[in-house]
Amino acid sequence: MISFLKKLAFRKFKESETRLHELNYLFWECTARCNFNCLHCGSDCSKDSSFCDMQVEDFLKAVDTIETPAKNFTVIFTGGEPLIRKDIELCGRELRRRGLKWSIVSNGYLYDQKRHVSLLNAGMGALTLSLDGLEESHNWLRNNNESFSRVMAAIALATSSTRLNFDIVTCVNQKNIRELVQIKNLLISKKVKAWRLFTIVPIGRAVNHSDLLLSNNQFVELMEFIAEQRKRKEIDIKFSCEGYVGKYEPLVRDSYFFCRAGINIGSVLIDGSISACPNIDRSFSQGNIYNDNFFEVWQKKFHPFRNREWNRIGQCKTCENYKDCQGNGFHNWHGDKKNVLVCHNQKITTL
Repeated sequence: MISFLKKLAFRKFKESETRLHELNYLFWECTARCNFNCLHCGSDCSKDSSFCDMQVEDFLKAVDTIETPAKNFTVIFTGGEPLIRKDIELCGRELRRRGLKWSIVSNGYLYDQKRHVSLLNAGMGALTLSLDGLEESHNWLRNNNESFSRVMAAIALATSSTRLNFDIVTCVNQKNIRELVQIKNLLISKKVKAWRLFTIVPIGRAVNHSDLLLSNNQFVELMEFIAEQRKRKEIDIKFSCEGYVGKYEPLVRDSYFFCRAGINIGSVLIDGSISACPNIDRSFSQGNIYNDNFFEVWQKKFHPFRNREWNRIGQCKTCENYKDCQGNGFHNWHGDKKNVLVCHNQKITTL
C-alpha cells in the first residue's frame, strides 16, 4: 500500500513538473567534431564533421532570450567532444557574467593540467567524465589505445579540486559487465564520489555492434549490482534516467523514473535546432535559434514531450506500467516511432 501511494504521489509530482516545465538544464551541442570514434556513439560524431562549430555569440543570443533563469539553471557543454574547441572558456566566462552556471561532459582525452586550470578560472562548476571499463575494455569501446591512461589522468585532476562537482559515467556493455566491482574499487581509490551507469540503445553506431547490448540476464545483473552497492554506500552510485525499471525503481536511483526531456531539459543542437536531450531523434526538434526565439519555443512548443499519449502504441498500448513509464526514455523513440526501441521493464519481467 505504501509503495502504491508513493507511486500515486510521484505521478502527481510529474504532472505538476510538466505543467510548470521550468528549464533547469540546457545542453549546448557546441561541436559535432570528436577526437574519438567510439563504438557506441549515438550522435555518430567524427573528426571531420560536416557541421561547423556554432559561434559562441549565436548560442549566447539564444540563452539571453530566457527571461528569468531558474535558480539552479545550468548550461552543459556537450558534443562531439567540447574540449576540441579553444573558446569554451570564453563562453563560460560570458555565462558566469550573466550569473549562470555551466559544466562539461567530456571523454577526458584533452583534459590536462593547463586546461583544468583554465576551465576552473572560467567558472566551470561541474564536470562529467566517461570511464567505460578497465584499460582493455575502455580502450576497445573508445577505439583509442591511450584513452584509458588519459581519462585516469583527467580523473586525478578533477578530484584534486574540492569545489568542482564531479562524476563518472560508465556505459555498461557485454565487455565490461564483469568488471563492475573492479571499476568501483578503482574509482573509490581515486577519490571519485559519484558514479552513474547507463546502457546502450540501438541508435547511431551502436546499431552495428550487438555486443554492446546487454542480455536480459545481464541487465538484471546490473540492477542487482547497483541495488547492492547503494546499500553499502561506499560511493554514490545510481542508474541513469534512461528508462523505467519496474521493481528496481526504488532501489537503483534516488527517485522514481522521470524522463525530463522537454520538461526540465532543453538543448541547442549544432545546427541551431531546439530540442531536449541531444541523443533524441532530430525529428523532434521544436524550432531553430536562427529563426525562432529560444525561450518562446520552450514555453509554447515541446508538446510531444509534455503530452506523451502519442507513444501509447505498439507494446506500450496495453502496458499496465504506462502511467509510470510513459514509453520509457525519450531517446528510445527513433526511426519510424511505431514501437519503443528498448523496454527496460520487459528485460526484467520476461526472465
